[in-house]
Amino acid sequence: MSQQPHKHRTAYSAGGVCYRWADNIPEVVLIATVGGTRWGLPKGQPEDDETPAEAARRELAEETGIFGEVLQPLSLIDYWFRAGSARIHKSVEFFLLRFSGGNLSPQLSEVDDVRWVALPEALRIISFPRERAVLERVWKLWHDNHLH
Repeated sequence: MSQQPHKHRTAYSAGGVCYRWADNIPEVVLIATVGGTRWGLPKGQPEDDETPAEAARRELAEETGIFGEVLQPLSLIDYWFRAGSARIHKSVEFFLLRFSGGNLSPQLSEVDDVRWVALPEALRIISFPRERAVLERVWKLWHDNHLH
């Protein structure tokens, strides 16, 4: 009995942490997937000649209905997951965006819910440890008075 070698692939996405102010506390946009049971950050693959920052802004708009101004790169994370028999090594580059308009409206083909969540609460409920680390960078920017 021979075992077939596992296929390995790589994937790249760009995502964003979009924030606004509410009572002197930053709120960030989180998306829910898997029937509303997993909370995470909006992200997706760049299209054609799109830069990572442009992809992050577009994915934010598509998945959440809101728009943001890209302020700076935040973090590059990576992780492994399975898709069928393939193992995929995914890298995601996250950017900090300041809310500039729009209304929350989930892209129902990909997202179950979308919400503004106070940053301290977002750190508690986000489902993915590596994305929590991205939010911790935003927390540090806020506490160091670099979030305006």
